Amino acid sequence: MLSFAIETARRAGALLLAGLERRRSLELKSAYEVVTEVDRESEALIVSAIRHAFPDHAILAEEGGGIERTSPFLWLIDPLDGTNNYAHGFPFFSVSIALMEDGELRLGVVFDPLRDELFSAERGAGAWRNDQRLRVSDTPALAASLVSTGFPYDFATTTDNNTRQFTRIQARTQGVRRAGSAALDLAYVASGRLDAHWELRLKPWDTAAGALLVLEAGGRLSDWRGQPWNPWNDRLVASNGRIHDELIAALAE
Repeated sequence: MLSFAIETARRAGALLLAGLERRRSLELKSAYEVVTEVDRESEALIVSAIRHAFPDHAILAEEGGGIERTSPFLWLIDPLDGTNNYAHGFPFFSVSIALMEDGELRLGVVFDPLRDELFSAERGAGAWRNDQRLRVSDTPALAASLVSTGFPYDFATTTDNNTRQFTRIQARTQGVRRAGSAALDLAYVASGRLDAHWELRLKPWDTAAGALLVLEAGGRLSDWRGQPWNPWNDRLVASNGRIHDELIAALAE
């Protein structure tokens, strides 16, 4: 199933690249949340592949093209993570595919088609970028770290928008990056390119694949209070483990 997920992510990534070459039409899902026709095309490709290969599996997909059924297997799909980036031609977006079995993450794939970087993980078998084994960084303290975050789409209309936390943590680290694709941010934590990522108002398809990458690369996951995390928890902290408690304490102030 991991080989299937990798092949399918690459096919969807090729579709995204082809879409960059043509004029893209935008729609608003909400006041500030955009969707493109390429989101739906990528999702249709992935869902069709899963339905053909694993007709008894359930599918949860961002744009609503999933399949509800009773099954121990659940695929979680973000066909284009970083839609706003993609819509504006900003080169940071990905395809994210994860599989849960009996409520536990079994495999995850995040594909960056622009850099041809395929991040993959299988529970108990480690995390990889193409053919390279991944390990989280060994940065020992928050003050020496480079971290990332994100903001909710309704930033302008809610006070629970991560602004205070961003300002506080920016002052205590080497920098905070906000690139706009949570799946890739988590892949970068697994790769040691970032030391941690925190975010709120996340959906299961945003985080499932990237979270398994972090775990299999030796990192740590929790909610904002340091409690156990699962893909349906909308507040995530992912780190190299060494700076985790410091970051949790900073978020709690």
